[in-house]
Amino acid sequence: MPLKITAAQMVANARDRIEEINAADAVALVNDPGVQIVDLRDPRERERTGFIPGSFHCPRGMLEFWVDPDSPYFKDVFAEDKKFVFHCASGWRSAISVATLQDMGFDAAHIAEGFTGWEKAGGPVEHPKPRS
Repeated sequence: MPLKITAAQMVANARDRIEEINAADAVALVNDPGVQIVDLRDPRERERTGFIPGSFHCPRGMLEFWVDPDSPYFKDVFAEDKKFVFHCASGWRSAISVATLQDMGFDAAHIAEGFTGWEKAGGPVEHPKPRS
């Protein structure tokens, strides 16, 4: 049975209605104290490829719960008066995520090309400290 909508269509629909920031412009925001970059990737992705310095890690599966102040899982970072810029690896998960946040009434943007684009644009990358 075919799907009513494909993942690619969901991404395209999200991109039609959300704020996208290209990777090169996002790199310029990394040291802006009024911007919080949020990494939606799986912890293993962060360990394997590194992460954007100063980014907040919010696994995709917890996003709606960590953003919602009425949720028992709410994270205070999402109450800060900042511009929130989300990213994943390629921009698909973050596009759908930001559209979902917009539906919830939470204002956010995403890095259109994801972490891959960030690296290609020369953005700084930190790597986790090796486990002892």
